[in-house]
Amino acid sequence: MAIPVIFTPRMKRRLTRRALAMLELGLRQFPELDGKSITIGYTQAHLGSAVLPRHPTPESKLTIRLKVRKLTYNTIGHELTHLIQGLSRQSAATTRIPVGEKQCDIWTLARSSLFCDDAPSYLKLPRVVRENWTEYARSVRSLCIAAIEKRKTYRFYLRWLEAEIKQLARVPLRKSREEKQLPLLFDG
Repeated sequence: MAIPVIFTPRMKRRLTRRALAMLELGLRQFPELDGKSITIGYTQAHLGSAVLPRHPTPESKLTIRLKVRKLTYNTIGHELTHLIQGLSRQSAATTRIPVGEKQCDIWTLARSSLFCDDAPSYLKLPRVVRENWTEYARSVRSLCIAAIEKRKTYRFYLRWLEAEIKQLARVPLRKSREEKQLPLLFDG
């Protein structure tokens, strides 16, 4: 797979080995971008942003901007999903990703567990889910996958998904074995 990447001068100055490795791994999750040139720039204002042409063509310039300091796989995946959203508008593909921030969150989480390293920004999550994201990430990802399937026959799949996530928060978290305190045995 070959996705040509061009870093802006500002991004080149801020790019770390960690960020570069994260970008390479994140890009591998998007075979739809194979052969497309992507410009990766730097932003201070947000965690990330994607620039899509108003009327995309196969030759359209694809650009994402990322904040290197707080970079997560979720942010990388989210911005790359925005590019896929834009590209799907130009094709007759039946598996188009609908436009929108919440939709972008859903399709990003569903794409790969790699992108579950941080809570999504736009999906409505109860506080307990957001604050304990690592414990809920797998369940939320499964619900996102189910929501994409549900979308085929149910128009209000976003409402359904957020209601299901809300239900997750009502069930107490099960403690893993590592979290349980081990009894100390004293000879005595």
